[in-house]
Amino acid sequence: MQFVLIPDATVGTTPGNDPIALEQQLLARASEPVAQLWQSGTALVVPRSYRQFAAFDAACAQFAAQGCPVRVRPSGGGLVPLDAGVLNVSLAYPLAQQLEGAVERVYHHLCQLLVDALQPLGVDAHRQAVAGSFCDGRFNLATGRGPHARKIAGTAQYWRVQRTAEGASGRYRVLAHALLLVAPDLDALHRRANAFEALLGSDRRYARDKTASVAELCPSLSGAALMAEVRLRLRELIAQSSPPAAR
Repeated sequence: MQFVLIPDATVGTTPGNDPIALEQQLLARASEPVAQLWQSGTALVVPRSYRQFAAFDAACAQFAAQGCPVRVRPSGGGLVPLDAGVLNVSLAYPLAQQLEGAVERVYHHLCQLLVDALQPLGVDAHRQAVAGSFCDGRFNLATGRGPHARKIAGTAQYWRVQRTAEGASGRYRVLAHALLLVAPDLDALHRRANAFEALLGSDRRYARDKTASVAELCPSLSGAALMAEVRLRLRELIAQSSPPAAR
């Protein structure tokens, strides 16, 4: 079964009209494969583990007052900064398989869509962890190799068990999400991310030279034209795609 593409969206930063609400709405529709591309205003998204910091609520209030709300997502990982130059790709679908056997296939499927969308633009991307980048993980997409690698996209996934009147059904709904740095203000993203970590009293800091945007790697297109081109390529690829098969 192929994906049904929901119209692209721009979400706000108020509860109920924010990235977390959008993803939960997609999961609610995931009795069949659905996908959506979306952008957000300035915001930070963090995993639930960040609530452990005693200064978390105060830091969130300070950032909200500065026009940068902080949202808490159910998936793991680390802090993610958003702005209008970041393109988010969310896929949601049912899967009848144990989580342990399918996590990597979910990531491989999502990453390959991004690789295939970027390749015609002359951007050679591959999966690699990039130490020093925000929300680092082995299913990042990066350009460059080894110590010269720079993160261009991050990925995450979240599983929800489907329950019946008798209890767990053995089926899941999966949300696979990618954050692609198309044309953001990377300097501003890093300033906000590092300032928030400092307010929390954490020792995490993120290095600007560990990330790259598609715009930096494809200077022949302007920000708006580039975003439109990347959107078009991803929509075409997703529409032709099916969720990774259970094995």
